[in-house]
Amino acid sequence: MEHHANHDPAASQPAVGAAWTRGRVGLWLIGARGSVATTVAVGVHALAAGIAPPTGCTTAGPGFAEVPLPGFDEIVIGGHDVSTVPLGQRAEQLAASGMIPSAIVAAVRDELDRTDAEIRPAIAPDEHGGTQRDVVSRLAADIIAFRDRNGLAHVTVVDVSSTEPLPADRPEFHDPALLAAALADPERAVLPPSSLAALAAVEAGASFAGFTPSAGLGLPALRAIAQSRIAFAGQDGKTGETLLRTVLAPMFVDRGMQVLSWAGANLLGGGDGQTLADPEAVRSKLASKTRGLHSLVGDHVVAPLHIDNVPDLGDVKTAWDHVHAEGFLSSRITLQTTWTAYDSMLAAPLVIDLARLLSLAGAAGVRGVVPALGSFFKDPWGSDVHAFADQSAALRSWASDLGEQVTGADAASAVEDAAGAGAAAAPTAEPVPIGGVR
Repeated sequence: MEHHANHDPAASQPAVGAAWTRGRVGLWLIGARGSVATTVAVGVHALAAGIAPPTGCTTAGPGFAEVPLPGFDEIVIGGHDVSTVPLGQRAEQLAASGMIPSAIVAAVRDELDRTDAEIRPAIAPDEHGGTQRDVVSRLAADIIAFRDRNGLAHVTVVDVSSTEPLPADRPEFHDPALLAAALADPERAVLPPSSLAALAAVEAGASFAGFTPSAGLGLPALRAIAQSRIAFAGQDGKTGETLLRTVLAPMFVDRGMQVLSWAGANLLGGGDGQTLADPEAVRSKLASKTRGLHSLVGDHVVAPLHIDNVPDLGDVKTAWDHVHAEGFLSSRITLQTTWTAYDSMLAAPLVIDLARLLSLAGAAGVRGVVPALGSFFKDPWGSDVHAFADQSAALRSWASDLGEQVTGADAASAVEDAAGAGAAAAPTAEPVPIGGVR
């Protein structure tokens, strides 16, 4: 392809140490035909074909070279979505907007069509008939069928759907027994779509990552159900402005500078801009974006933040921050930052990272929340650490330790298999009965 004429495909692949031996894995996307999911699908197929480098993928860095992670060509994608626009058409739309090189979309068009065939209808907000228990069972059955149909060793579900308004609190959100009774009642609809999808992932035995600030698996009753059954992490992907804040804020603190105010403004269009124009939907996003900042610099800091829908910007997001701090002898310090990027391009490699890392967690039999994945999220579950450098160090340590555990288990299994094969080949003390009947 002309766009990558000088690119060496071999250079696209990350350094590999210990090999992944567990077979193909699945990435099931909630919101599978949205901008982020479409970018993920294009990216996975381009990386698998060696026509693009893994730029932006944390797990392709040198700190992960010896960790046995599934290769890009070992990831199979499926998902749920209420949209019926084919994935290939969505990719062409993103290419037309200038976000994805059209040559890459054309090169992986056949793979996108095959991925689109793995996308199933999601629960629509106005879906009627039956109970929410029936809906969860249907969604879980789709994930299980995807796993079995493709012979997958593990499936990771990642929610990249549009942000929902946060539901009002209710007793069922805190008591699994009350929740179970409500789900079985055809007259009641207690869970939002994101939580139905998350519960389906748990029941299908799939790992789960909440990449949006929607309720999802964040409800206490659902977290309690998931804790002993799957590995999970969240919440709300940390891709741009918040990422920058969690890098810069520790600098002020470590240098003894007193942050007085940290104001922010976000401009974006596209589907996200449209969704976040709803005051109820944006409430959860604003909360997750400011919680980490206050944790790092203190609750006293004035931190106004707003998000504006600017339709003509499309998928390009611009974030402005203005920081006012006090230095030595009460001197004034001002820092202003501007961050502009295609938001889906920032999110997609992180979703791929989460699929690889949660597949590793699944292979190691990890259950419950995984705090070590906190570097990927604005509001990390199971952790009060927000400084990006600390989160990154914790991630590398966790992945390395888990990789050694999985590699050791694979080696032990190979020894057992070899011993078993030798025993099977050795003469038996007793003749083998004909027809299997003694």
